Amino acid sequence: MNELIKNTEEKMQKTISALERDYKAVRAGRANVAVLDRITVDYYGAPTPIQQMAAVSVPEARTLMIQPWDASTLRDIEKAILTSDIGINPQNDGRVIRLMFPPLTEERRRDIVKEIKKTAEESKVAIRNLRRDALEKLKGLKKSNSITEDDEANGEKKIQNLTDKFCKEVDSMSSDKEKEIMEI
Repeated sequence: MNELIKNTEEKMQKTISALERDYKAVRAGRANVAVLDRITVDYYGAPTPIQQMAAVSVPEARTLMIQPWDASTLRDIEKAILTSDIGINPQNDGRVIRLMFPPLTEERRRDIVKEIKKTAEESKVAIRNLRRDALEKLKGLKKSNSITEDDEANGEKKIQNLTDKFCKEVDSMSSDKEKEIMEI
C-alpha cells in the first residue's frame, strides 16, 4: 500500500513539473529563453533543440538573441522558429537571429490568463484522475484481502491529502502566473 501511495505522489509531482514547463513557455511580453524549449531544428537529420546549437541570450528586456555556433544553421533555425507556435517573426541579419517580443495588449493578456486557467484546470483533472486510479487499486487490494479496512481507510485519507496538496500547488502556480501576466 505504501508503494501505491508513493507512486501516486510521484505521478502527481510529474503533473506539477509539466505545468511548470508549460507556464515557463508562456509568452509574457518579455524575452524568455524558455519559449524556445519546445522548438527543435532538423540538424543533419536529427531533431535538435536550439539551445544545443546556439548561444541564446537576452540583451534587452524584449529581445532574445540566438547566435548559432555553426553559421550554416542560421536559416534552419529561422525556419524552425517560423513554423513554431510562438507567434514571433525572427529577424535574421546573417550572423544572429533576433526575436523582438511586442508589448502585450490588455485583450491579449486576458486571453493568456484564460489559457493559464485552462491549463491549471487540466492539471487538476489529471491529479484527480490519479487519485481515482489509486483509490480503485486500494479497493482491489481490499477485495483480494491484501489489506484491512483500516488500511484502506488510511490509504484513502493519505491519497486525498496528496490530492488536496497538489491541487493547492496548481492553484498557487496559476495565480502567480496570472499576476505576472497582468502586471507587465
